[in-house]
Amino acid sequence: MLGEYRISGRRAADISASIERAVGAGELRPGEALPPMRELADRLGVNPNTVAAAYRTLRERGVIETAGRRGSRVRPAPATTGRDHIRVDVPEGVRDVAQGNPDPALLPPLAGAFAAAAAEGDRAPVLYGDTPVEPELARIARAGLDADGVPDGPLAVVSGALDGVERVLAAHLKPGDTVAVEDPGWGRTLDLVPALGLRIVPVGVDDEGPCAQDVRRALEAGARALIVTDRAQNPTGAAVSAPRAGALRAVLREHPEVLLIEDDHGHGIVDVPLHPLAGVTRHWAFVRSAAKAYGPDLRLALLTGDAVTVDRVRGRHRLGPGWVSRLMQRALVRLWVDGAVDTVEVAASYGRRREALIGALERRGVAAYGRSGMNVWVPVPDETGAVARLLHAGWAVAPGARFRLNAPPGIRVTVSTLAGAEIEPLADAIASAAGPAPARSYD
Repeated sequence: MLGEYRISGRRAADISASIERAVGAGELRPGEALPPMRELADRLGVNPNTVAAAYRTLRERGVIETAGRRGSRVRPAPATTGRDHIRVDVPEGVRDVAQGNPDPALLPPLAGAFAAAAAEGDRAPVLYGDTPVEPELARIARAGLDADGVPDGPLAVVSGALDGVERVLAAHLKPGDTVAVEDPGWGRTLDLVPALGLRIVPVGVDDEGPCAQDVRRALEAGARALIVTDRAQNPTGAAVSAPRAGALRAVLREHPEVLLIEDDHGHGIVDVPLHPLAGVTRHWAFVRSAAKAYGPDLRLALLTGDAVTVDRVRGRHRLGPGWVSRLMQRALVRLWVDGAVDTVEVAASYGRRREALIGALERRGVAAYGRSGMNVWVPVPDETGAVARLLHAGWAVAPGARFRLNAPPGIRVTVSTLAGAEIEPLADAIASAAGPAPARSYD
């Protein structure tokens, strides 16, 4: 008996399912210890090996963790529930700057593009066995990648940046392998890695991207993969600079067998150049999403990489969904060809809002960060208190706990829909809720 929940089952699959249901329902809380295997086996009347198999399944699914003699316990952020449960309920009348969404006013209308794509599909229907990548999409995407210095490689289309990251990790790693991940970083990535049965080693981030010394330590300690957000890093807005890219490439050259995954989800909304790392290691992947610039519901990203990696991704994709809708691919081509998004103006719009808020906070003695993208990261000494005080003042921000492992506390503010008249009141509220923050050092 753990609290009020009784684990049940006679088979390993039933026992693991019982525990996972309880974690998902909140009846077993993050960090809560599970019974020792022999004790649970006696209670259920089963062989200890059956419980061991159940616990092993839960570890591989990222639900529990085992720490030697301390036994097994529910992970602090179990894959069953994920970090999305760390959220602020926004009451009526409170201004929501927590969601991380693009400004709907800057997204293009989709009806015309999809109508044109549907008409093309009527003329030339896509059938089983057809090529999974729209030829014109591949041509335009490859030209853009070439212009940004991404090495040549085969192309695949996946359902968003995180789908691409998952498929590449699954193509190369096995449960128990370690992945170096930015901290703070995108909460879904921090959930995804343990959900695949992989271990996370956190890597510090500053305005110029992952810290090279942290990456070196992680790789020397045995990390088999590194995930890097090139621009518009969520939640900090970091963007890999030219000097930092050089330092990271130097580290990666010392570890050519490490799998490198680059996420360029901010393409189309950023005002800083890309400095890719791809090509230094034997296996690499570069994922470029359309969601931020063209709409979150446009679940489409381009993936390129070395031939082995892309071939594995394509092969596994064929066994599942087969391909990403060519109708959607053709619609994106139409949006590109028609210039439906003025990417320079979109990037400038987000940039003006970011810089205005960061400047307003600086005048109030509050340090804040956001080199690119649509978010600003504000370190705070008391995260829970700052979120609560801001909510009381009429502002909902995202708790930093959604995005960090070992990094100090902070809050994330999404600036995408901020009006000019809101900047000063929001800065006042943050300064009052957080208090002056010490200058951040990355030495």
